[in-house]
Amino acid sequence: MERNHTIMQFFEWHVPADGEHWKRLKELAPQLKEQGIDSVWIPPVTKGVSSEDNGYGVYDLYDLGEFDQKGTVRTKYGTKQELHEAIDACHNHGINVYVDIVMNHKAAADEKETFHVIEVDPMNRTEEISEPFEIEGWTKFTFEGRGDQYSSFKWNFNHFNGTDYDDKNGKEGVFRIAGENKSWNENVDQEFGNYDYLMFANIDYDHPEVREEMIKWGKWLADTLQCDGYRLDAIKHINHDFIKEFAHELSSSQEKPFYFVGEFWNPELTACQEFLDVIDYQIDLFDVSLHYKLHEASQQGRDFDLTTIFDDTLVKTHPLNVVTFVDNHDSQPNESLESWVEDWFKQSAYALILLREDGYPCVFYGDYFGIGGEHPIEGKEKDISALLHVRYDKAYGQQDDYFDHPNTIGWVRHGVEEFEKSGCAVVISNGEDGEKRMFVGEHRSGQTWIDFTKNREDQVVIEEDGYGHFPVNGGSVSVWAEA
Repeated sequence: MERNHTIMQFFEWHVPADGEHWKRLKELAPQLKEQGIDSVWIPPVTKGVSSEDNGYGVYDLYDLGEFDQKGTVRTKYGTKQELHEAIDACHNHGINVYVDIVMNHKAAADEKETFHVIEVDPMNRTEEISEPFEIEGWTKFTFEGRGDQYSSFKWNFNHFNGTDYDDKNGKEGVFRIAGENKSWNENVDQEFGNYDYLMFANIDYDHPEVREEMIKWGKWLADTLQCDGYRLDAIKHINHDFIKEFAHELSSSQEKPFYFVGEFWNPELTACQEFLDVIDYQIDLFDVSLHYKLHEASQQGRDFDLTTIFDDTLVKTHPLNVVTFVDNHDSQPNESLESWVEDWFKQSAYALILLREDGYPCVFYGDYFGIGGEHPIEGKEKDISALLHVRYDKAYGQQDDYFDHPNTIGWVRHGVEEFEKSGCAVVISNGEDGEKRMFVGEHRSGQTWIDFTKNREDQVVIEEDGYGHFPVNGGSVSVWAEA
């Protein structure tokens, strides 16, 4: 039997733009493995609009911190050589590396081009609010710093279907590029009428040359880095058929299993389920629904019914196709999808993703190591490490839920023979101090269990009938197991 697997998202929005991040990963790889982290999701490795860019303002997909472009050789995170060294260090410690890839748009073009567009209503992209007119748009990518190395493909306005700036008139808007076979792709999220367009110059996946080039690049990147999978950014804005094709082509080209998880940021469960159907379950999805439930629970306190925490979540309906998470770089304070799980509930939220049988949990760097920038937030390494320890050593076997009180819930993992002293009992309260009487097994009669979170200092002695009375502090979590 394998140990439980856990991902860490190894970045937050405000990691220093000092070019040292790949070195940090290399140095921390042994510590992460000790904590039971056996996969890392790293930020975009490709050249962005500047050395400050987090990687989502994509300029050159083939520049991994190797060429002098956009005023820098390195990316925000370091050089290509340092990236290779970080990945090697992870592999040497048995840690898989999943690379964040951004395929929706391109930014910081090298030259302007003149072409026709139709302006659309930003709140309804299917509604045209102008006749076709001529603009000067930043859509020509020549990559002079790299030349034709790795790829001779040069992007121009024909390879995009939308942009957001008319340099001729100095006007911002959502401009759909006009021309033969030019339209928004229909096979995308339907928010704003059609959510193909997100930002910058929007890549047109109806264009056969584009599809061919992006699949070729995906294979090149996987082969170049020898990484173990991809995190796919903003996939609700990308032709879903292309995502399916991309995943199939990549998986077929790799000798080892290649993992995919997609950011399909839609809290509506049915939309996520339909997407999984369309792409034939070739990729997992982040459980956005659960994230919002955790956020809501943290805001409502005792008014939130904890027995409903997993209702309408992907981890409940599709436990084998989901990555669970508490927060990430977009949900952290002051970012685009801010929905930060409040401090008092953070450890409880992590218990809900780390200590249950379903889902592939992801620990956020910002929660673990802290958040930088103008409004720093201290990390919760100690709180999360306690749970990671239990996940690695204890949280195995049959799961029995005691979701029978709106403010105090619990569950038991019964353990397995393969891992000595495995098994645990978890209790969460969002109200007053409480306790749960839960069955852990008659064979455990007389055992002394302690709280591995150290939130409670007392001990629980398992009774003759295999039950224990497991206490919890108000607004807290306790994780009981044999010492």
